[in-house]
Amino acid sequence: MNLRVKELTGGLLPDVNSECCASRGILEHVTSRWGVLVLAVLLDGTHRFSELRRAVGGVSEKMLAQTLQTLEQDGLVHREAHAVIPPRVDYTLTPLGEEAAQQVWALARWAESRVPEVLAARAAHAEAKAAGAKAAGAKAAVAR
Repeated sequence: MNLRVKELTGGLLPDVNSECCASRGILEHVTSRWGVLVLAVLLDGTHRFSELRRAVGGVSEKMLAQTLQTLEQDGLVHREAHAVIPPRVDYTLTPLGEEAAQQVWALARWAESRVPEVLAARAAHAEAKAAGAKAAGAKAAVAR
C-alpha cells in the first residue's frame, strides 16, 4: 500500500461492507440517481451545463450542480471554466470517471433491458401480498 493511501485510509484496506470505509461514499456518489445519468451522458464527451440539464431528463439545476460538484471532488469529472463572455463551463470525464461511467452505464443498460421482468415480479409480489392479506383477514373473521 502506497504511503499516501495508507495515510488517507488509516492503514485499512478498502472494504465496502465496513461501516467506515470511504468506498461507501464513492459508491453512493457514483450510483446516485443523478450521478449515474450524468456519468453516462459524459461518456459521449464534453458537455456544457445546459446540455447536461437537457440530456438528463427531470434533473433540477440545483441537483445537477450538486452532482457535478460531488463528482468533481471525487476526481471523476473535470470542470473547465473559460474566461469568455458569456461565461462558459465545460464538463468532461477524467480517466477515473470514464472507468466509473462505463461500470454504471452497464448497470443502467441492464436495468433498461430487464424492465419487463422486474415489473412482472413487482406485480406478482403485490398479488401474493394481497392474497395473503385477504387470507389473513378471512382467518381472523372465522376466529371471531
